[in-house]
Amino acid sequence: MSKILYAASVPVHLQNFHVPYIDALVGRGDEVWVLCGEAYSQEGVARSVVLPMKKNLLSPVNLRSAFRAAGLLKRERFDLICVHTSLAAFVLRLAVLLAGKGKTRVVNVVHGYLFDEKTQPVLRLLMLGAEKLLRSVTDRVAVMNRCDLAIAEKYRLGAEVVEIPGVGVDFSRFAPGDREKLRQSLGLGEDSLLLLFAGEFSGRKNQAFLIRAMAGLPENVCLALPGQGQKLEDCRRLAGETGVADRVFFPGQRSDLGDWYAAADICVSASRYEGLPFNIMEGMYAGKPVAASRVKGHTDLVSDGVGGFLFDWGDGEAYCQSIRTLAKDPALRASMGEKNRELVLRYGRDRVFSQVLEAMTGEKTPPAE
Repeated sequence: MSKILYAASVPVHLQNFHVPYIDALVGRGDEVWVLCGEAYSQEGVARSVVLPMKKNLLSPVNLRSAFRAAGLLKRERFDLICVHTSLAAFVLRLAVLLAGKGKTRVVNVVHGYLFDEKTQPVLRLLMLGAEKLLRSVTDRVAVMNRCDLAIAEKYRLGAEVVEIPGVGVDFSRFAPGDREKLRQSLGLGEDSLLLLFAGEFSGRKNQAFLIRAMAGLPENVCLALPGQGQKLEDCRRLAGETGVADRVFFPGQRSDLGDWYAAADICVSASRYEGLPFNIMEGMYAGKPVAASRVKGHTDLVSDGVGGFLFDWGDGEAYCQSIRTLAKDPALRASMGEKNRELVLRYGRDRVFSQVLEAMTGEKTPPAE
């Protein structure tokens, strides 16, 4: 039995991606503690620790939390610390540096570094500098795309670097949805084309780009943006200011995403950084073509011209041209969607679970039932 600290910055991240992995660790007899920026509970967890965190890495809140976490690590002497999300990875590994690593193994599961070779120099220097500072206490880095693999290997951001196929999508929860019922509830006609992006409202996810682009698309094109987040109200205002409020839907956080994917015609994303994004994989599983920014994570999933189209980040005209091309050719949408459905099955949780859990723990684990 191992004593494990499993950490992420926000509860929704744990709820959406990690419940089965925590269950597996508890099920095999490990003592699992969960640390998060807000209250989190899950059956079988030995203890849940709340540690405040702010998105600004150098915030005094994060530095205070790192010292507080260092005290926890000295007292509890965990066998394994497994960190997820960039913020929690920074705060917890800084705590390890302050407390002294000892025999504790530290695994950083990277859900997408928030920098790449095109990032503004000052921001890149800060983010990469933080990773370099903490690589001495990082036993293993697990990354999810080719770009992050290259970064981690080039700068030796952990004693060991491995690549994993995301954390696995539970495709079983996406039963065929009721396309017509949802489209009727939205007031969409037969000739309406529905674009879909499901995700947290944030600057990185860049919903504002998708909203602004609506002005350059035909009147029969609509956009659905399920989700919550800090930028939600800003995006609502933007839709009104740009005159497209009647064609942009904000349905909030949804538990019936299967219906939304069924109702959609194209899945879109304008994100700046990704790991291996669930929303794209879910759309692919639903048999939809994709129009997405040409960034890491997207380029690992979408073959340009095969399963959809990739456009340079921030290029509104290229994005609109992708949508126009797909809009006028239903057969192309169908063939691209069919190809996506075939390709994405390899990322199902049932196929990757054991590999991912082994990457987190360094121990062989029987396949999930």
